[in-house]
Amino acid sequence: MTEYDIMKKSRPVVVSEYDPQWAAGFTYLARRIRGLVGSAAIRIDHIGSTAVPGLASKDIIDLQVTIADLDRAEGVTVPLRDAGFRRGDEFVYDEFRTMAATDPQLRKLYMREPEGERRAHIHIREVDRFNQRYALLFRDYLRASEAVRKEYEVVKRRAATLFPDSIDGYLFLKDPVFHIIYEAACLWARTVEWAPDGAYL
Repeated sequence: MTEYDIMKKSRPVVVSEYDPQWAAGFTYLARRIRGLVGSAAIRIDHIGSTAVPGLASKDIIDLQVTIADLDRAEGVTVPLRDAGFRRGDEFVYDEFRTMAATDPQLRKLYMREPEGERRAHIHIREVDRFNQRYALLFRDYLRASEAVRKEYEVVKRRAATLFPDSIDGYLFLKDPVFHIIYEAACLWARTVEWAPDGAYL
């Protein structure tokens, strides 16, 4: 990605102080989704920076809805769309530098909140895939390591300062840090015999 590419698509980047209400926002939305999709979701997790107590973040709730089979996701996407949630009609792929862009381990469906409601990113991923595990491991490692959490926040704030009007620029600086933290998180996971946090809906 060139500097020109970074600046092509822009929207403001605002990193806010940690807000305890983010947890309540997740719980409200997750319960609403659970009521709509029932047992079609194996688990619904709060992920991303708003799921890490004490960590500054963009004011967007990230949820991961884990399902058994992405090719049979209608039990989740149809009731959500019927309730006004947007997108989720085509597969997209997470990015991970060492993996092919269309690796099945990175495939997901992505949905957004209904029009006019508080911003939320809903990531629908398949159980035991790389991207499903990655989101939970990254979150749990940041929760466990105060030192890494604080340094990660420094990176986020500096990226937002350098690219206050470009989400692409912000992510361009953050992405290599994701990979470094992931490597450390994998070592930590083996040491503590990590399993995903059991607090989910």
